[in-house]
Amino acid sequence: MSNSIAVVLDAVNNLSDAMSSIITIIGAKLGARRADKAHPLGHGRVEYISSMLVAAIVFYASITSFVESVKKIINPETANYNAIDLFIIAVAIAVKLILGKYVKTQGEKVHSGALITSGSDASFDAVLSASVLVSALIFLISGISLEAYVGVVIAVVIIKASIEMMRETLNDLIGHRTDAEVSKRIKAILSEAPEVKGAYDLVLFDYGPNKSYGAVHIELPDVMTVSEVDVLTRKVQMRVYKETGVILAGISIYSYNTKNEFATQMRAKIQNIVLAHEWALQMHGFYLKDKSIRFDVVLSFNVAQKEALNILIHELQQLYPDYTIQIVPDVDITD
Repeated sequence: MSNSIAVVLDAVNNLSDAMSSIITIIGAKLGARRADKAHPLGHGRVEYISSMLVAAIVFYASITSFVESVKKIINPETANYNAIDLFIIAVAIAVKLILGKYVKTQGEKVHSGALITSGSDASFDAVLSASVLVSALIFLISGISLEAYVGVVIAVVIIKASIEMMRETLNDLIGHRTDAEVSKRIKAILSEAPEVKGAYDLVLFDYGPNKSYGAVHIELPDVMTVSEVDVLTRKVQMRVYKETGVILAGISIYSYNTKNEFATQMRAKIQNIVLAHEWALQMHGFYLKDKSIRFDVVLSFNVAQKEALNILIHELQQLYPDYTIQIVPDVDITD
C-alpha cells in the first residue's frame, strides 16, 4: 500500500521469522524427548539442526533483501507513507525489541542455541524496522528517498549475522574446543583430591543443551588398591557433576612411582628433554618398571605425530639405550 520496498522487505523478513519460530519450537520439542533404545543419549542435538535451519532462513531472507534493495536503487520508485504506516512500524519496533530480549534471555537460561539465535534475530529485526521508520521520516520531511540504500546496509548486516549463526551452530555439530573455564574447573576439582597428582586428557562430548559427557585420565600412586580407586573415582564423579553438570562417564588411571627415587629423578630429566621442544605442550603418565619407560606427550597441532615421536625416541634412546621407551601421543583437546 505504501509502495515502499523497505516495508515490503521488512514484511518478508517477519514472515521468515515466523517460519524460524515454528522450526525452533519443533526443534525444542524434539530435542526434549526422552532417551530411548535407538537414541540412548537423548535427542538434544536436534536443537543444533533447528538452529542451522533458522540461520539458513535468515540468510536467505537477507540475500533476498539485498537483491531487491539494489534493484530499487537502479530503478527507484516513489513511496507513499501515511500516519497509519508509521504507527504500525513504530509498534513493530517496540514489540521486536521486547520479544528479542525475552527470547534471548530464556535461551541463555536453558542453554538453547536455537532460542538464542531467534532472540538475536528479533533484535536485528528491530534495527531493520527502525531504519525503515527513519528513512520514511526523512522522506516525508525532505523528499529524499533513502529506503533502498538503508535496505542494502541492513541486508549486509543481517547476512553477516546469519553467517556467524551458521558458523557457531556448525561448530556445535562438528565438535569444538571445550570452554577453557569448564575444562580448567573440572581438572581443578579432580586435582583437589589428595591422592590425585594430576588430571589429563579431558574430553567432553556435547549431546545437546545441558547434556555433556566426559572422559579423563587421573594420576594416582601405584600403591592404591582397586577398592580405594573405586571410592575415589565415584566421589570425584559426583562432585564434578554437581558443580559443572558434566557426567564423567569414564575415568582412566595413570599410576606413578612412589617407592623408586631413581624413577622420580628420571622423570624430571626426561620431562626437561621433552618440553624443550616447543611443540611438546605437556608430559604426563610417566611410569618406570624394570627396564621399561612409558609416558604420554600432548603435541601441538603444528607438528606431525610420527615425526615428533621419532625425534623424542631418538633423543631418549641415546640417553637410556638399555630401556624400552613407549610414548603415547595425545591431542591438545582442552586447556
